[in-house]
Amino acid sequence: MAEVFHLKTPLLESINMSKRVGTTVYLKMENAQPSGSFKIRGIGHLCQQLARHSKGVICSSGGNAGMAAAYAAQKMGVPATIIVPSSTPPLVVQRLHDQGATVRIVGKVWDDANTEALKLAETEGLTYVAPFDHPLLWEGHASMIAEVTASLGPSVKPGAVVVSVGGGGLLCGVIQGLKDVGWTDVPIVAMETVGAHCFNAAIKAGKLVTLDDITSEAKCLGAKTACKQAFDYSQSSELTIISELVTDQQALHAIQTFLDEERVLVEMACGAALAAVYSGIIVRLQNEGRLPALMGPLLMIVCGGSTINMEQLTNLKHKLQS
Repeated sequence: MAEVFHLKTPLLESINMSKRVGTTVYLKMENAQPSGSFKIRGIGHLCQQLARHSKGVICSSGGNAGMAAAYAAQKMGVPATIIVPSSTPPLVVQRLHDQGATVRIVGKVWDDANTEALKLAETEGLTYVAPFDHPLLWEGHASMIAEVTASLGPSVKPGAVVVSVGGGGLLCGVIQGLKDVGWTDVPIVAMETVGAHCFNAAIKAGKLVTLDDITSEAKCLGAKTACKQAFDYSQSSELTIISELVTDQQALHAIQTFLDEERVLVEMACGAALAAVYSGIIVRLQNEGRLPALMGPLLMIVCGGSTINMEQLTNLKHKLQS
């Protein structure tokens, strides 16, 4: 068995969040992963499968996928090139350098960086590491649900799962995990910020759509088009996926509240999921009858994120609260 690069992360009960929604809330603390986010599960798994004897890996990422690819590559002794858009905070570029990766800044948004990464993979014979749209990623991410079942024990099943959606890789991994453990009847609340809402836009249009631009500050949710598998799942009669949007201000309020109450700093992309509780969306969905009023524990996937520090948080406050 090849070594795995991810850790089994804690599943913590949040007293404060539980009080807000009137049911037990469990936090799957993916922020505790060595690369700073859940991405190492899928990307580590993909690199194990595809990049063992590679002359190098290449990944396009506004942050977390790149961090995971750089971490996995370093562990495997393989060079990593990470292509990031110009919207990437300097602290992320520095962290990627510290992880031993070569970093190139291309284009304004992730889609631009990804076009370049695909081109370089072709011309330089590098292994392309998809940030969210690959079955091996979803297979790797599914391990977090297996861990949740082990932590909760055989008699407990979540009433709902809350996830952030960028391109849809985490969503696909969570669904894969729910399928693996026979929990496909558990509803999923898929959270995005306005301005990075490619999944919600696709559901409303009834087909995949490409956003004109990413205008949200949650840059790590910034794919202009969701992956096809995520959209297909949203159309499936076997699954309940509820797509909800919050503003950047609500996501920011969520990360500040989470920092105050749980003493953990996560990025805006993660704040989108946390806002489901802090902005009252879960309670509203229960009142509307879209989630059961008396449900089992709420499982929050705290996806983490390395594109945040105190300086970045202060900048966000100035930008969004002025």
